[in-house]
Amino acid sequence: MRLNLHAIAPRRIGVFRALVLGDLMCAVPAWRALKTACPDSELTLIGLPWAREFAQRCRWIDDFIEFPGYPGLPERTPDLSALPGFLQTMQQRRFDLLLQMHGSGRIVNPLLAACGAQHLAGFVERGAYCAEPLLHAAWPTAGHEIERLLSLVDHLDVARCGSALEFPLCDGDRQALREAWPGVDDAGSFVCVHAGAQLPSRRWMPERFALVADGLARQGHRIVLTGTAGEASLVDDVAAAMTRPAINLVGRTTLWTLGALLERAHLLVCNDTGVSHLAAALGVRSIVVSAGADVARWAPQDASRHQVHWADAPCRPCDHATCPVGHPCARAVTAQQVLQSALTAVTDAAGGSLTA
Repeated sequence: MRLNLHAIAPRRIGVFRALVLGDLMCAVPAWRALKTACPDSELTLIGLPWAREFAQRCRWIDDFIEFPGYPGLPERTPDLSALPGFLQTMQQRRFDLLLQMHGSGRIVNPLLAACGAQHLAGFVERGAYCAEPLLHAAWPTAGHEIERLLSLVDHLDVARCGSALEFPLCDGDRQALREAWPGVDDAGSFVCVHAGAQLPSRRWMPERFALVADGLARQGHRIVLTGTAGEASLVDDVAAAMTRPAINLVGRTTLWTLGALLERAHLLVCNDTGVSHLAAALGVRSIVVSAGADVARWAPQDASRHQVHWADAPCRPCDHATCPVGHPCARAVTAQQVLQSALTAVTDAAGGSLTA
């Protein structure tokens, strides 16, 4: 019998994906397929601290283990003093199946081999180490991230359950939004403009976001500027460059109230970052400027609802946190291009349901 998920019949499944928001959301279709195939199993996410609440809300995840980081992984500074305790916790769980869905596995496959699982599955680079070759799929070097992760599901002979993203909101999030922005219920048509991104190399210029925001405001759309507290100076640059008023909610929303805000918006204008995945999950139209990223890997799948503006460059996809060559891929995307797409999108949104 071929070694696959059905042959293992796992009751305790661990999924390792210690990454940021967009990366985590792209894994939801794979988790949905796994949980549907093994409805009586306990599925545990091993991830970064921020993901604990996401795991608690995700209907496909039953438990969460915090990952303290590891040398060579950039997502967090590793807490090496916590690593022995992490390994002990993993070994005590005695997972029937531990899935490496973090990436190519070059760094983490040896680490997960020390976690005491009965079986290890995941991705592996050609010629690199993995504990059980029959349960490891070759790491895809092309294609959308959702499809890459679903290729592991295929390798394990698990039926897919669609590729749609999910972002679980509740009424408490909507009430918290009203407290952050008391005027939201009377706001009418509004557009969210999100100028931030984790890496500077992924950010379009603030003055161009401002031009787009002003163009939309001239057509009667209220502009809402969003971002984390750490992005306040960046959002202030957008607001300072605008000639029209805007509602500035930077630092006043949580991840969940941001979702509640987006579900009411006519449109999101943003960089290629986690918030674009929120819009895709919530069915909110978006205009995305992709600077540096691999567009084929990270662009929203519904091209009719989400339009991506990008310019090719020999250095794409970018490996730098800050562009060392003047950011030509971002500068090649003009404000007029983005504004025209945004005006068309809000017109289309006004003609029908935003979340249909």
